[in-house]
Amino acid sequence: MYQEIDLDKIDIYTEPPIEEPARQYYYMAKCRKLVEKETKQRGRPFTFCVTTFGCQMNARDSEKLTGILEQAGFLPAPDEHADFVIYNTCTVRENANLKVYGHLGLLKHEKKSNPHMRIALCGCMMQEPKVVEKLKKSYRFVDLIFGTHNIFKFAELLARTLEGQGQVIDIWEGTDEIVEDLPLERKYPFKSGVNIMFGCNNFCSYCIVPYVRGRERSRRPEDILQEIEMLAQDGVSEVMLLGQNVNSYGKTLKTPISFGELLRRVEQIEGIRRIRFMTSHPKDLSEELIQVMKASEKICRHLHLPLQSGSTRILKAMNRRYTKEQYLDLAERIRREIPDISLTTDIIVGFPGETEEDFLETLDVVQRVQYDNAYTFIYSKRTGTPAAAMENQVPEAEVKSRFDRLLSLVQENARARTARFADTVQEVLIEEVNEHDPSLLTGRMSNNLLVHFPGDAALMGSIRKVRLNECRGFYYMGTLISD
Repeated sequence: MYQEIDLDKIDIYTEPPIEEPARQYYYMAKCRKLVEKETKQRGRPFTFCVTTFGCQMNARDSEKLTGILEQAGFLPAPDEHADFVIYNTCTVRENANLKVYGHLGLLKHEKKSNPHMRIALCGCMMQEPKVVEKLKKSYRFVDLIFGTHNIFKFAELLARTLEGQGQVIDIWEGTDEIVEDLPLERKYPFKSGVNIMFGCNNFCSYCIVPYVRGRERSRRPEDILQEIEMLAQDGVSEVMLLGQNVNSYGKTLKTPISFGELLRRVEQIEGIRRIRFMTSHPKDLSEELIQVMKASEKICRHLHLPLQSGSTRILKAMNRRYTKEQYLDLAERIRREIPDISLTTDIIVGFPGETEEDFLETLDVVQRVQYDNAYTFIYSKRTGTPAAAMENQVPEAEVKSRFDRLLSLVQENARARTARFADTVQEVLIEEVNEHDPSLLTGRMSNNLLVHFPGDAALMGSIRKVRLNECRGFYYMGTLISD
């Protein structure tokens, strides 16, 4: 929709509209005039840099921020030596917060040499009241602070910042509002994330996400499908459906719809050749979803199914709402119905109260499921979560020892799983020129494995057949097969 709106024809001297997204386009037009004025005064373009911390949901939000900044007349800068710097923050772990403070310390010196520079902070970290109080007290040079619930208001907040209204802070505790049809600038022309829902209702005891992202809110299926249809018309061939727990999709809608049914409808869209999604919670992964994946020709053969722990006792303390046996049964059913599936997972080591026996249960699940890969984490206390106040925190040396043992088993299994594709021909979506060797292209198989092979950059974005010549642990070296 935004491509059809001429911002130069919007009268910014009238009262702004009340309705969204018209109100935000009004402020984009206003920002454009302010940027044009400053550009003339300074004799050079106004530049911006968006830096993303955290998950793919944040990456998608950053594409929206970038789209609005470009509509406002800013030009992208290669790094943080820019006129407008915005950090889209993550707060899953406390060291993520420390990383942001470190970056801000460097920007403070940058701003002294460029007093016209503006600095903005948004994202999950901003939803913590203690963080905002710290920023107000110790980081007065930050110009704009907003959170996860009102990202759609960015143009309006940006206008206030450009007008020099002092430090602008706009944090919402929650919202039921979903504003569609705002501009965004995709990182890749041939693949795109698509938000299907926001927020989380699971309240795992170690996780801050429900507190900073709010309750679950599903987008209407017709809005999702319309967005994907437009993406397909714009040359996108792969979409990633995004949600904190996609299995809960549709439950909050006036007319409920299952995630499996949404996938069926997405598959019918012409031009879309690959469908991915994440993340899928084991507690409510349905038989319908398994059957939809089994029958599909477009849904990628990869499923990320976070385990977190193999101990039923620890899973209960984590509030995961499934047992070890239920998880194993689910994994077995998925592998039985979809034999070529690639299963990946998340595992936390050292959760409060974890004993050696509990840890051995985790190793048992890893050995029985035979994951294609696993993202392993040492538990770190997250202030504001129930787990942070739990007794029996596991000694650091013990946690480190367990982590190393787990990592060794995961890598051993993953190498064996990866090697099974040697000497086969696979379809690969070519994503980029290899960052280490420009003579190579890097692509991704349906099961999410990376392949590097010689080729021309003109092939980027196409899906081609590649022979997998050599397995190198967690990726392949291959040869492009001529058409």
